[in-house]
Amino acid sequence: MKQCTSRFRAGAGRSAIALAALFASAAAAAQTVAPQTATVEQDQPTDEVQPAEEIVVTGSRIARPELNVANPIVSVSASAIEATGLNNITDVLIRNPALTGSVGGSRSGGASSTPLSGTGANFLNLRNLGVNRTLTLVNGRRHVAGVPNTAAVDTNSIPQDLIEKIDVLTGGASAIYGADGVSGVVNFVLRRDFEGISARLQAGISDDGDAGNQLASIVAGKNFADGRGNVTAAYEYSNTERLSSFARPFSGDPSRYRELWQNINDFRRGPNGVPIDDPNLPDRIIYTNLGWADSSPDAAVDLNGDGIPDFTGSGLVYDGGTFLPGSSGRARNGSSNTPTAGYFGDLFPAIERHAANLLTSFEFSDAVRFFAEGKFVRTRAYSVGQPSFDFGTSLASDNAFLADRFGPNAAPDGATFSRDNFDFGIRGERVRRDTWRGVVGFDGRITPNARYELSYVYGRTNARSTQTSNLINDRYFAAIDAVRAPDGSIVCRSTLDATALDVPASTFIPGAGSACRPLNILGNGVASQASLDFVLADNVNRAAVDQHVVSGSISGDTGAIFSLPGGPVGFALGGEYRREGSRSDPDALIVNGDLRDFAALPPSSGSFDVKEAFAELNVPVLANLPFAELLSFSAALRLSDYSTVGSTTTWKLDGIYAPIRDIRIRGSYSQAVRAPNIGELFLPATGTFGFVTDPCDLSARGQGTQFRAANCQTLLANLGLTPTQIASFTPSRVPSATTSRRGTTGGNPNLSEETAKTWTAGIVLQPRFIPGLTITADWYDIRISDAINTPTPTELAELCVDQPTIDNQFCANVFRAQGTGYVLGDGSDPQRRIGFNVGPANVAAFRTSGADFSVAYRFEPGANLGRFDFRLDGGYLENLSFVPSPGADVDVDTLEAYNPRWRGNANVTWTLDAFSLNYGLLYWSKTRRFTTEELAGDPDISDPRYFFYPELFQHDIRAEVRVNDRFRFYGGVNNLFEQTPNLGSLNYPISGVGRFIYAGASFRL
Repeated sequence: MKQCTSRFRAGAGRSAIALAALFASAAAAAQTVAPQTATVEQDQPTDEVQPAEEIVVTGSRIARPELNVANPIVSVSASAIEATGLNNITDVLIRNPALTGSVGGSRSGGASSTPLSGTGANFLNLRNLGVNRTLTLVNGRRHVAGVPNTAAVDTNSIPQDLIEKIDVLTGGASAIYGADGVSGVVNFVLRRDFEGISARLQAGISDDGDAGNQLASIVAGKNFADGRGNVTAAYEYSNTERLSSFARPFSGDPSRYRELWQNINDFRRGPNGVPIDDPNLPDRIIYTNLGWADSSPDAAVDLNGDGIPDFTGSGLVYDGGTFLPGSSGRARNGSSNTPTAGYFGDLFPAIERHAANLLTSFEFSDAVRFFAEGKFVRTRAYSVGQPSFDFGTSLASDNAFLADRFGPNAAPDGATFSRDNFDFGIRGERVRRDTWRGVVGFDGRITPNARYELSYVYGRTNARSTQTSNLINDRYFAAIDAVRAPDGSIVCRSTLDATALDVPASTFIPGAGSACRPLNILGNGVASQASLDFVLADNVNRAAVDQHVVSGSISGDTGAIFSLPGGPVGFALGGEYRREGSRSDPDALIVNGDLRDFAALPPSSGSFDVKEAFAELNVPVLANLPFAELLSFSAALRLSDYSTVGSTTTWKLDGIYAPIRDIRIRGSYSQAVRAPNIGELFLPATGTFGFVTDPCDLSARGQGTQFRAANCQTLLANLGLTPTQIASFTPSRVPSATTSRRGTTGGNPNLSEETAKTWTAGIVLQPRFIPGLTITADWYDIRISDAINTPTPTELAELCVDQPTIDNQFCANVFRAQGTGYVLGDGSDPQRRIGFNVGPANVAAFRTSGADFSVAYRFEPGANLGRFDFRLDGGYLENLSFVPSPGADVDVDTLEAYNPRWRGNANVTWTLDAFSLNYGLLYWSKTRRFTTEELAGDPDISDPRYFFYPELFQHDIRAEVRVNDRFRFYGGVNNLFEQTPNLGSLNYPISGVGRFIYAGASFRL
């Protein structure tokens, strides 16, 4: 909820000028030093025909030249990773057009983090089809998941300075590597057979003096036995400091923090109280100084029962400002209200990481080579979100603190209060994740034309999550019910009368000698430490994920028997066994449902195994002939047998044709599957909380399908609402109806696999008349059927009324109150009724299509002007759409957040002798602030200039000086012109860190 701006403060300008001056002087001093290679590595062709090295590349088990693989692969080199100045690998990969929807650092903390040990975990999301549909590999092998009940790999567990390159592949991945890669695969290729010692130190900080990070790494390797053996050890440390939303004025200063909310001049009432929308006025306009209506950090107290606060908890007359109808409980210019600025949690979590790796191999003979990899990674993360809060909680008329503040007869019928408990400690999560992974195996040559490989992979992730400053339900209500004891002291009523509790005691024993300590909520910081110790708890949750993979394969070619005009036929075949297990053990307070802000969550566990057989074939039909520099076809097949969903089949067909060596045309068609993960299958029915934006609200009825308005009328009529009540149904005007609702969620053991059909077609141009130029362009089209979909509570309510009728499975899982129509599950409901039940089902379909393209050009203009390297990776999104259930309308997500039409990442590097200078530009085109459905149903929802989030333009500069062959130092500025998140977001289209300055040094022995 920040306006996107480009600003360059004087202090920042001085920082950038100083950095430029430093490198200018270093460059002048380095002119006599030996030339260096380019900072950003690019695999560039020359005008000479180079021998094609046959290697095993991502997306194939058959050794062949990399250019002979038909599937498009976009590679990110180690030096390109370093050139970003980032120590979070997901934040690096978000710059890749195919991965812009990934969960990077700014989306893994505060209110954005995933539940149950998700804080600080970063996941890749290829094509924005979901993290569970992206297969993440290390050296072509599977990696254990980072959080329980999922298959998503936390990229923090992969050491950055051991990465040689990262390959991003779309299409055909499941046939080669198994399930989960329906959108593609991201393969981390690590350095091997390293000899010598290399080390790197880097530190950076925002020009606001915060959000600092540090990275230190050392890699040492040694060959032995005449080069037949190698051992390499590596250690890496990185640390990123937490960034609070209060640290930035655009997110934490109420006078600067801006939101779009209901224009009160537009919200008028006509006959029968029905609101009238004036098409000449925008429904939403920008406001500052917004707060939560009728709630305060020191309590908003209603003494006379009219639902309007009279005083603050400190005794001042309550200034609630102007309530904004349809604004989810916001008001403006109210000095007593809790500001919404800074309320939504951190802009960036704290993440500290230690990674130790050991790699070794020994070749006994051509027939037997032993290899092993082992690593341990410990990640610690911490972030805070929102404070605990009350809405409409009651105080008895004889409450001692109430009488002391307002007088003994101030509220003869009792009082109610609403409060945001910042002074109790903001709720947060502290997570420690330990990842172990080991690989052992043998490979070797069977014959001159065939090789084998046997390997075993074991991985385990242990997570310990401590969620802080949570209210214990029975203790909290006992503590706020404070009265005068006969001796005049203030005590808990339950201490005098053990039967006086409205909420049954489950964590303490009421009565004489009780541990209960009275809690004063009327004021800011007035609660005693003893009472806070009694009502607050830090709950500790534990989880574990483990993985076993045994695989074996034989690969080679038919060269000893026959060859085609294009060469011998390549083949690979083998088998694999995999077992995945996951377990979550919540704190006993959560298991028993004792925490006020957590629904009961029992322990959960589950596992599955799969047996697979696979085969791959590469047929080089023609080569080195006129109009047939290359013509080859490939096919792959994988048969799988899951203990959960039974048998599945995946396959791939592809081909490549090069009429001349300047042009290569390639294409592929494949079928991939994703079996449901452990959480989707086995998570027991558990309590949860979630916000529900009611689609039947008058302001939202026109923002869905053509069925929504009629369905809402039928639904509300069935609940006993009169036509007048239906016509003016606006729960968005009632704060209690817009708070978080209680519900349930769970797995579905009846799920089946989802299936994707993918085709790609592309071209590679390497014109001999422009040496050093490579251009690639590839089209992709992915369609997923029987997709597993778990809707959010709001999506569930929308799906209910957006179907042809309300007789559907979605309406059956949304529960509303008779007479009011409001979704049940208000946390103050003494019956603890639930408002929704969400769970996964094979009901959805996804489709996405678009193009990826790249341009790489290296040239030397002569005249001692050095060398220029240019690289552009771009993406065009034609379509991203979602069908939530069979027969439902298509939900078009193209141009919505993280789905811009155009994306690009461009770099230009100039190298002169020992000095290099790099300029980078990260670009996303504008995206919709409102969905297509919202705009279609409400064309005056805002001023048209706010219909879209503006483009992302991030400018980076970096300079490097190579002092000698062993030592170099570098530095740079990211987000040079300090673009900030836009109005309505904490982290979109860019994080809230702002301009960031870093410097580092490395050496190699």
